[in-house]
Amino acid sequence: MKRKDIIVNKAKKVIDVILDNNFSYASACKMLRNKDVKLNGKVCKENIKTEIGDTLTIFYKEESKPYEIVYEDNDVVLINKFSGIESEKGVDNLLNAYAVHRLDRNTEGLLVLAKTQDAKQKLEKAFKKHLIRKFYIAEVVGEFKNYGLFTAYLEKDSEKSLVKVYSKKTNNSQKIETIVKPIKIGKESSLVEVEIVGGKTHQIRAHLAYLGHAIVGDGKYGKREDFKRFKETKQKLFAYKLIFGNIGLSGIDNKEFKILPKWNIDLKDKL
Repeated sequence: MKRKDIIVNKAKKVIDVILDNNFSYASACKMLRNKDVKLNGKVCKENIKTEIGDTLTIFYKEESKPYEIVYEDNDVVLINKFSGIESEKGVDNLLNAYAVHRLDRNTEGLLVLAKTQDAKQKLEKAFKKHLIRKFYIAEVVGEFKNYGLFTAYLEKDSEKSLVKVYSKKTNNSQKIETIVKPIKIGKESSLVEVEIVGGKTHQIRAHLAYLGHAIVGDGKYGKREDFKRFKETKQKLFAYKLIFGNIGLSGIDNKEFKILPKWNIDLKDKL
């Protein structure tokens, strides 16, 4: 185990102090659980607030980076984000860059980060104007035979940390559009390509579940019996392709970036 002593220079919670020192959110939580954190010499078991001048001591093992760089220039960095790390307060801290969109903690794939304020503004504007197209691969429960654009209304329940999908607009709902294309259809499960227009919290996971085809391994939106049957602990959802329009960043303007998941399925000839 390695040891690191951190002098707190800004009053923050323990996990935030650890994140500021280039550790992932998952690693910080694990340190607390394993009692590998001391605050002023005493074992710290909870994510309490520190004070300026406190000494935070952490014990850790060398860990591999929770991402791999796919493309980088002076303005942006595109990474393959691995499962178990947040987009915000996770990879952006590790890379000293701004995550301009997000992936759920357990969703892997392409994530765009801005290295400058100018790039951040241009990328955020491009996402709002739908000048950047986002494509995913998902393994879903059952035979998914439909093809096309599916429209529904999504309502966020912050207290339960989930969203609900309805066929008609409700007072607090927002319209969502999800394009689904089957890649490989099977009786037990199917592979689909998903493109989202815009993008709301948990949109793909909740919308596919609403359509009767929850993502394999999704313990939040899938059925309990399916979760047990497939024995997958992480949702089989992967952000595999980004297509950029003309957004004012020469390195990525009008370019396409694509990576495939490391699943035991040959997708090269199908995508």
